[in-house]
Amino acid sequence: MNSDLNSVQAEALKKAKEAEVIALLRAGEISSGRAANVLGISRLEMIERMGKLGIPLFDDSLELEELQQEVEQASALLERANAEILGEF
Repeated sequence: MNSDLNSVQAEALKKAKEAEVIALLRAGEISSGRAANVLGISRLEMIERMGKLGIPLFDDSLELEELQQEVEQASALLERANAEILGEF
C-alpha cells in the first residue's frame, strides 16, 4: 500500500514538473533545450512534444533582422563545432 502511494506521489510530481516546464516554454521563459534537460529527455523529443502541444519552436514575434542574427549565430556555432570535431581548432 505504501509502495502504491509512493508511486502515485512520484507520478504526480512528474506531471506537475512537466506542466511547469510547459508553462515556462509557452511564456518564452526557457528554451526547448533547457526544458528537455529539466525533464530528462532529448531535445528532439522535447521538440516533438512542443509540436503536439502547439508550442512554436521559434518565437514568431522576432523581427526579420533578429531572426537573421540568430541564424548567423547558429551557423557560426555549427562551423566552430565542426572545426573542433575535425581537429582544425
